[in-house]
Amino acid sequence: MSLFVDNLTHLDASLWCPRRGLIGISWAVDAELDGELGEDGMLFDFGEVKPWIKSRLDDGADHTLLVPTRAPGVTIQECREGLRLTTRAPYPLELRAPRQAFTLLPWAEVRREALAEHLAGELMRRPPPRVSAIRLTLRDEAIDGAAYTYSHGLRQHAGNCQRIAHGHRSRLHIWRNGHRAPDLEARWAAHLADSYLVDGDDLVSDPDDDPRQLSCAYRAPQGEFRLRLPAERCRVLPSQTTVERIALWLAETIAAAEGGRIRVQAFEGIGKGAFAEAGTP
Repeated sequence: MSLFVDNLTHLDASLWCPRRGLIGISWAVDAELDGELGEDGMLFDFGEVKPWIKSRLDDGADHTLLVPTRAPGVTIQECREGLRLTTRAPYPLELRAPRQAFTLLPWAEVRREALAEHLAGELMRRPPPRVSAIRLTLRDEAIDGAAYTYSHGLRQHAGNCQRIAHGHRSRLHIWRNGHRAPDLEARWAAHLADSYLVDGDDLVSDPDDDPRQLSCAYRAPQGEFRLRLPAERCRVLPSQTTVERIALWLAETIAAAEGGRIRVQAFEGIGKGAFAEAGTP
């Protein structure tokens, strides 16, 4: 007997890709559970399935950086902050952060199917009563239109969003003077694709830094975080990179460049986000 729960939760994280570098991901999580029926006629109470699996994913891979430790040019070392990640291809990156900010995977590349199997195996280490197998499916949201991936960290966040390299795959909707503007959506999604969004207040200077590199750092409740990556991969905002601030920054920037009244619906992963408006008709 099997139970299934579609769209049980969402996994928002970033991963290191040997071809694209640092990218944000948002995957919907579907689950199937095998087992024997109890005297109550149930395999497992649906009211317990969702919080049980979600809590374990939240405490694990969610809002971490997924690192394929066998990818070319990837090195992991211990450091004062916790762990130090360095990469060479497709571009140089250095990240120092507490251990819980990383999910280390002994692979050459992170693939959804392999990660789903890995996470299901982790869940089965301490399965609920009567559950004999768990299968997970990770899937992208179907998006008809503009979307982009980004990574960021929120210094002032009390939860796991404070981790300096987690991310999202997000829709982008833009209206100009009350009308949807697919041309603007496509252009700005391309501008933001695979980018790192950084609060200008988190930038730090180092005399030894390559001027083509950008460094940011902060201390948060979970520890110290430091990231260096190519400046061309970054978009610097005049504020914290919350989805509310991202929406406002986009609306103001697009209105200044294009004129008119601009309305932006910026998503933070799947099914949530913020609206903002700027400019004049």
